[in-house]
Amino acid sequence: VIMLMLNQTDLTPASFILNGIPGLEDVHMWISFPFCSMYAVAVVGNCGLLYLIRYEDSLHRTMYYFLAMLSLTDLVMCTTTIPKALCIFWFHLKEISFNECLVQMFFIYTSTGMESGVLMLMALDRYVAICYPLRYSTILTNPVIAKVGLATFLRVVLLVIPLTFIIKRLPYCRGNILHHTYCDHMSVAKLSCGNIKVNVIYGLMVALLIGGFDILCITISYTMILRAVVSLSSADARQKAFSTCTAHICAIVFSYSPAFFCFFSHRFGGHTIPPSCHIIVANIYLLLPPTMNPIVYGVKTKQIRDCVIRIFSSSKDIKSHSI
Repeated sequence: VIMLMLNQTDLTPASFILNGIPGLEDVHMWISFPFCSMYAVAVVGNCGLLYLIRYEDSLHRTMYYFLAMLSLTDLVMCTTTIPKALCIFWFHLKEISFNECLVQMFFIYTSTGMESGVLMLMALDRYVAICYPLRYSTILTNPVIAKVGLATFLRVVLLVIPLTFIIKRLPYCRGNILHHTYCDHMSVAKLSCGNIKVNVIYGLMVALLIGGFDILCITISYTMILRAVVSLSSADARQKAFSTCTAHICAIVFSYSPAFFCFFSHRFGGHTIPPSCHIIVANIYLLLPPTMNPIVYGVKTKQIRDCVIRIFSSSKDIKSHSI
């Protein structure tokens, strides 16, 4: 047993080398510009949303508390991966220690799981708002919001923690070069010379328990919303009710479209789709929602738009008075 533990330790690499996007090494510098631009928009946009929700009394409502959860999750999701990717593209800083790789993996899957969970909670919020408008404020109280947010977070953490342990237990004897911009679970597992069947099965189980469950809840919520909206007698009322869901539907599309591509292409298109395409879409999956969500909610949500206009108008008035 002692010899087995020593051998296991010897076969654990001190670090991995993240090679970036295979086949596109010569254009890494050019690829970095849209990555950097989108990351800057994501950070500024989500920090701006968090600021508005924190300090604007008109945004102290259930929908915006869920939006604050989404913005915080988006910040963690893109910050976990993009700065490291930019270091690879700009400075060729490709090395990442084994423990840092595990930490990055934990935050990637926790934030993506939370993204899915918060989108599900926002769908339930829209369902209650449209189907039970008179009971909305009594059903979704602040304590209820805190409890469902905490439950969603704990669900993800409890499912993701074992993922890092089953990666850590593997022996690695196929080198330490990862053809990726971040530590992806299966990319790391494939460097192992051990049996990774547990990793494959557990990874699929986590995807189904988080993504599958959330998509089911979102689908049921919008089915009930559609039935309620169609039953309204006035066309204006139908349009107004459905317009409150537009931003959320856009957020769902931005989040789940690249996620579905990554999930199905890895399992059914592994030999027909180039690795560079896999990795670019995997990065878009972590970067597109944080970039687009604040833009969509800023444009489509009247209360947020009015707050932004009021802040800019007051700043212009202050400047004009100072002159």
